[in-house]
Amino acid sequence: MAVERPRLVLVCGLPGAGKTTLARRLAQELSAVRLCPDEWMVDLGFDRFDGDARDRVEARLWIHAQELLTRGAVVIMENGFWDRAERDEMRLLARSLGAAVELRYLDVPSSELHRRVGLRNKEPGAAVISPELLAECEAAIEVPGAAELELFDAPFAEGPAVTPR
Repeated sequence: MAVERPRLVLVCGLPGAGKTTLARRLAQELSAVRLCPDEWMVDLGFDRFDGDARDRVEARLWIHAQELLTRGAVVIMENGFWDRAERDEMRLLARSLGAAVELRYLDVPSSELHRRVGLRNKEPGAAVISPELLAECEAAIEVPGAAELELFDAPFAEGPAVTPR
């Protein structure tokens, strides 16, 4: 029986892009461990917009992901990964552990993001994201280009057909 190589899947996209929906589907398909900072923030009683707490949670989840990768697991991280430098760091560190690394970028048109976030804002307990905040997020993301995607083992983008959560 062949042993599969450990794999790290980075799910990249803006609020409302469908990151959690995709990560949940992939976790089932790949028998993977899914690490979602938003869920950990809520479960630990942190405000989802508390930047310091988010940094600590994401750092701890990354340590956990590395431990899992050294044991041969498939790990899905759905941090959003807006910064190229962060994606590069994760790719290189995971590769140093012998893992394959995928980047799944969800490319969703702005109008659809705004529609989805507007619907999600109405859900009980939702972390409300204003149209202004979403516009700030859109301006802040470093969208992965073709040259960057080529650096990953299974690069591809997912379009607006991804079902929102």
